[in-house]
Amino acid sequence: MILVINYGSQVCHLIARRIRELGVYSEIVPYDVSVKRIKKLKPAGIILSGGPSSVYDKGAPISDKRILKLGIPILGICYGQQLLSKQLGAKVKAKKIKEYGKKTLSVKDKNNLLKNLKNKEPVWMSHGDSVDKLPNGFTTLASTNTCKNASIGNDEKRIYGVQFHPEVVHTPSGNKILKNFAFNICRSKKDFDIGNLKNELITEIKETVKNDHVIMGTSGGVDSTVAAVLVNKAIGKKLHCIFVDHGLI
Repeated sequence: MILVINYGSQVCHLIARRIRELGVYSEIVPYDVSVKRIKKLKPAGIILSGGPSSVYDKGAPISDKRILKLGIPILGICYGQQLLSKQLGAKVKAKKIKEYGKKTLSVKDKNNLLKNLKNKEPVWMSHGDSVDKLPNGFTTLASTNTCKNASIGNDEKRIYGVQFHPEVVHTPSGNKILKNFAFNICRSKKDFDIGNLKNELITEIKETVKNDHVIMGTSGGVDSTVAAVLVNKAIGKKLHCIFVDHGLI
């Protein structure tokens, strides 16, 4: 299982989806997740998501830095790279002009995280800060013409970072990077199938509801609609949905 820590990224669920598409279960947790809970979940790896904040913002989402000392492989994406770098004593610098859009990545190290990538790869950037000086023991794995530390890593600690977004379609080789992290670095095994999960959830709903009826509020959004479909498949006409008109549809 790969744990995704969410720092407010608009595409955090996409990160988890990409991992699941590789056949590895992935779960999203909030940035203030405790070290105790992480130990209980026993993830093979942890991904720190991007986010709209600066690590220097007042009230910025900051995780317990002891997470970096658990010995679990970590991949920081965008804000996640900046946060882990700062917590490890590196210098994160605010860019005068925020960077959005397509850039060309120059790959310098293809041993682990960036294995099987070409020397030049298109990637998608969306950030205001960047890592200026690396944490001790880290090396630069890749750069762009505007970001000297576009990817960093420490093979011994199995902690890595990318300033770009491998989870979006605008980074064509992003799945290769996530695959390298999941299988080569985390040593994950393919143990997840969305079809099996659906059947498990339906069985669990049946066992919970038994002969009772269920009244359920639905808004038309993804979460409530998917939940309603699953419950309907489990108990059929015993489900009674009430549409909640919040004025946003």
